[in-house]
Amino acid sequence: MEWFTPWFSASGYELSRLVLQRALATVYLVAFFSAAMQFRALLGEHGLLPAAAFVRRVPFKAAPSLFHWRCDDRVTGACAWAGVALAAAVVAGAADAVPLWASMVMWALLWVLYLSFVNVGQIFYGFGWESLLLEAGFLAIFLGNARTAPPVLTLWLMRWLLFRVEFGAGLIKWRGDQCWRDLTCLYYHHETQPMPGPLSWHFHHLSRRLHRIETGANHVAQLIVPFGLFFPQPIAGIAAGLIILTQLWLVLSGNFSWLNWLTIVLAFAAVDTSAISGAPSYGAVPPWFAVVVCVAALLIVVLSYWPARNLVSRTQQMNRSFNALHLVNTYGAFGSVTRVRQEIVLEGTDDERLTADTAWREYEFKGKPGDVRRLPRQFAPYHLRLDWQMWFAALSPAYTRGWFEPLVERLLVNDRPTLRLLRTNPFPEQPPTHVRALLYRYRFTTREERRETGAWWHRTFVREFLPPVHVSGERGNRTP
Repeated sequence: MEWFTPWFSASGYELSRLVLQRALATVYLVAFFSAAMQFRALLGEHGLLPAAAFVRRVPFKAAPSLFHWRCDDRVTGACAWAGVALAAAVVAGAADAVPLWASMVMWALLWVLYLSFVNVGQIFYGFGWESLLLEAGFLAIFLGNARTAPPVLTLWLMRWLLFRVEFGAGLIKWRGDQCWRDLTCLYYHHETQPMPGPLSWHFHHLSRRLHRIETGANHVAQLIVPFGLFFPQPIAGIAAGLIILTQLWLVLSGNFSWLNWLTIVLAFAAVDTSAISGAPSYGAVPPWFAVVVCVAALLIVVLSYWPARNLVSRTQQMNRSFNALHLVNTYGAFGSVTRVRQEIVLEGTDDERLTADTAWREYEFKGKPGDVRRLPRQFAPYHLRLDWQMWFAALSPAYTRGWFEPLVERLLVNDRPTLRLLRTNPFPEQPPTHVRALLYRYRFTTREERRETGAWWHRTFVREFLPPVHVSGERGNRTP
């Protein structure tokens, strides 16, 4: 098939493929490490939403997962650490040191393992970047390794994925909140985003003129630039570079798990590096590999009908999968922007009897705002799943269904896996007798307030979110 090789293979993308694969494996490593650290407390046998109960009521066809055969803490933990080890091996170059078929098996195992977690993860794995990692990871199976040239078809499919990520996000904004169209959304977004980063306070205090420029630039980057990915070089490379710069700006301004990093990784599928990497020589494309890549490409083309239709629909949906394998999904975020930030603050006390003088102590989360003097931390690309759900819960009690009261119950008994999800435990010796939840309005301090108080946040009490709960699980009664 020597005649087929020049048509099938992409010359000049060898270095881009190397960066893309190693970076994608790094994202996989972070994702599996997140599962190793958090899955037991969130979805384990005694977790907030036990995965074992989920697989008993949901058939394999609806949610394919290895955990349908066995779902306990030992198996899920072993799979998470196996994913960490395999991803680390790929980062170190193992997939380039083995035959092509073995490399494809390694990437396929990463995909199957992570699919198994996502499909039983329920709301804790219901984020768009989970599907994005699975879709990118599936395409990576057909990207080849150092023994063969990068397939043109796979690189184009990755560009199509990147286009849907960016263009879908741009459309959902333009069709959504009015503030995106009048360029005012960033008056609020840096303050009200799910998990601000260490620079978010400074971004929020940029001038309103700069905020409007930011918003306008975002529309250009997401609604116009992605079309350049399908043009010949150097236009495609320039478009990829602009997308990378835009995503790095987002990395600096907040914590969005691995969404921005994975978008940056995908952009390398459009970067021609022949000027710096030369032109390595490869043998003929193995016939079986060409057939497999073509079949995979045909599958993606067929499955693209539903997300493509979604893009042009007036009722566009964001972050939706049209199949249980999470292949060819729709993406998008922040179609509406919250104007006011509210936070749920969990408190406990060791008083046996509640009075007006009862002393309450706060639980601190790792990422979400709590202590007004604590500077927001940088956690992305690591994903703090409970912190994100607490942001959703503050928007509406509907988001607490099924997991919030179990969380409070775990705090009442000092459940160690649950406490490891938090930054601090104010009751290290004995569990609290009561736990409650209060709702506060948070806003960034002004520059003057920051100088005077040293605080990054100012908060105002709104209402009681959950009345005090006893260790028995019953609601407590206050005495005046």
